[in-house]
Amino acid sequence: MSSVKRAVLVAFALVVIFGTLIFVLENQQPTSLIFLGWSAPELPASVIFLGALLLGMLIGPALGFIAYKRKAARLKRSLLQS
Repeated sequence: MSSVKRAVLVAFALVVIFGTLIFVLENQQPTSLIFLGWSAPELPASVIFLGALLLGMLIGPALGFIAYKRKAARLKRSLLQS
């Protein structure tokens, strides 16, 4: 069973890697980004999209962790007061 799981994981990883490679190769047109008056240099569209994806993958779990800690602290305070 372990070898089947490993094969599925390797197949999934290869699909993700090849999908990302195709995405990057198909989106090479230079794109300028202006956000709140700040202008970024012209970069391929794929770099901007992948950068936004990675930034979201970092910020999302961080915000979830902060919300979890606040909820746990609130629950702990309410249990101590009861």
